Amino acid sequence: MTADTCNSLRPMQRLTGIDAGFLYMETPSSPMHVAGLAVYDPSGSPGWTVDQIKDLLRQRLHLAPPYRRRLATVPFGLHHPVWIEDPDFDLDWHVRHVGVPSPGDSRQLADLAAHLVSLPLDRNRPLWEMWVIEGLEHGYVATLSKVHHAAIDGASGNELTVALFDLTPEVAEVPPPEQPWRPDRVPSDPELIGYALNSLARQPLRAAKTVRRTVATALNLRSANRQPDAAPPPAPFSAPRTSINAALTPHRSYAMTTLSLSEVKRVKNAFGATVNDVVLALCAGALRRYFDERGEELDRPLVAMVPVSVRAESEKAAMGNRVSSMLASLATDVDDPVERLGAIHEGMRHAKDQQQAIGADTLTDWAEFAAPAVFSRAVRLYSRTRMADRHRPIFNVTISNVPGPPFPLYSAGARLTANYPMGPIFDGGGLNMTVMSYQDNLDFGLLACPELVDDVWSIADALGDALEELTKAAAAAERAAAGAGQRSEPATPGVSTAADVGTGEPANNGVAAATASASGPASNGEVAPPARAARKAKVAGPSKRMAAKAAPPSKKMSKSPARSAKPKSTARAAGTTKKTTTRPARSAKKTATAKASGATKKTATAKASGAAKKSSTAKASGAAKKSSTRPARSAKKTTTTRTSARTRKKAAAASETT
Repeated sequence: MTADTCNSLRPMQRLTGIDAGFLYMETPSSPMHVAGLAVYDPSGSPGWTVDQIKDLLRQRLHLAPPYRRRLATVPFGLHHPVWIEDPDFDLDWHVRHVGVPSPGDSRQLADLAAHLVSLPLDRNRPLWEMWVIEGLEHGYVATLSKVHHAAIDGASGNELTVALFDLTPEVAEVPPPEQPWRPDRVPSDPELIGYALNSLARQPLRAAKTVRRTVATALNLRSANRQPDAAPPPAPFSAPRTSINAALTPHRSYAMTTLSLSEVKRVKNAFGATVNDVVLALCAGALRRYFDERGEELDRPLVAMVPVSVRAESEKAAMGNRVSSMLASLATDVDDPVERLGAIHEGMRHAKDQQQAIGADTLTDWAEFAAPAVFSRAVRLYSRTRMADRHRPIFNVTISNVPGPPFPLYSAGARLTANYPMGPIFDGGGLNMTVMSYQDNLDFGLLACPELVDDVWSIADALGDALEELTKAAAAAERAAAGAGQRSEPATPGVSTAADVGTGEPANNGVAAATASASGPASNGEVAPPARAARKAKVAGPSKRMAAKAAPPSKKMSKSPARSAKPKSTARAAGTTKKTTTRPARSAKKTATAKASGATKKTATAKASGAAKKSSTAKASGAAKKSSTRPARSAKKTTTTRTSARTRKKAAAASETT
């Protein structure tokens, strides 16, 4: 935010273009606030009441600056609004009390939360509310906190949450602010207009700098997309048409679920992905099932809009929005969940590369020049005419992953058991799937428009099934990696297996075994040996690279003479038959024994060590290469001084023969 002065007023904070954009995008059917549904166990805090919550907030309001700020709108929409300290601030108006019929289960709580989050915030007051909800089963209580997106983003909201909580059941004493809070007087219209004109006078210089940076960004992006291995992310309006992508209504439905963060990390480690990749893969699996159950065929993969925090380390304590976004394919056209995770991982890698090429400040810079009056009217016209029904969606679903605290939190002595997020939905995108980590849990919150998503709980339930699929695949990959190093037969040296073709990496039996087991364990419940796994493994594209990360290289094992005497060949890789030459075992020692009658004669032994032919490795192109033999050195000749001239000639001839 920028700080300016206006006559006798103390410095005011103008909303940035990104912050103000969330105000302009708000319509009667699409409120732009973020919310969180926190569930508490008050058993360790007898007498937990609403008054305790109010007292706690009153003591810590100086740690939450947005809670006492309200908007002051510039006349005629000349410039973005400014924040002022509300002279009419009333904490009791912001903290409400409500209940569900006891004992209320999770679905009753979700229904109430969906109704409360559909109500817009009053712009004449600070843009937040807190609803204290009682009557839940197990004696639990909950709070629903709503804060407008113009004031915070996910990261700053998380910082705000931690500031209002305690780390122990005992309520900590918070030191008072260094200076007492003082409300502002509401600036007059002439003051706001003069302040806006003063700020607009500097716009041409800022615009010139922004244009110069944008041109440089476009050139960088063009260069990056022309690289041989470049795979640009989906473009806007390239998402498939679906039943969840249409104009919104003011109604909302909500569902939540909790998954294990440890299990997600296990999948991440097994396949070399990130937690965010696994979250996207879980959402993709759940959405794929949702559309399959309704017989809805998609002509291309679903596209997710993924918010990205560009908040620097020095900006952690700052409020407002430091956020950008990118589009990512959910690879819903891929049947195998492991291959789907691999495709998402590769897609996110390219999307991040493009995001870096664009730069974190490009969107922020251009948002500063949005004309408030024009922008707001255009958004309302778009919503009123239901334009979202007439074109392909920009994206299909919003998926956001917000990291939360790994330690327990308490509010007025009550322990926080779950913290379900609630992100906004936009016209044309009727589903938001946001997840927040807390301790060893991932708390998913799914907010939807019920006229577009008829059963949001089915998607929430399918998230657990999607994680179970990936967890089983990860366990199979771990068993395969362990078995490849302990009981696998050694592969023929120099011969590639099916899993290694096209990777540019040396042959790795552990990779083949892990890949085969990830797609399905052996029929007898054991891990298939690497040689068999290499024949069965079906690895394509990104998932092949993921499997290579999943299993360590197999240990080299010594060969016994009996086994090494058998010729081996590996037959198949990526559908191309390759011919390999056999490698015979070392030739047996030849012993030429010359016996002279009546006289003791010693044998002359010719050792043909290393006389075996070495075969060339079959390459991935499938072309068989002729093996070249490499003669071994002549065996040592052993003669005795008593052998005859004829015997010496025979021994020499035998030693030179290969």
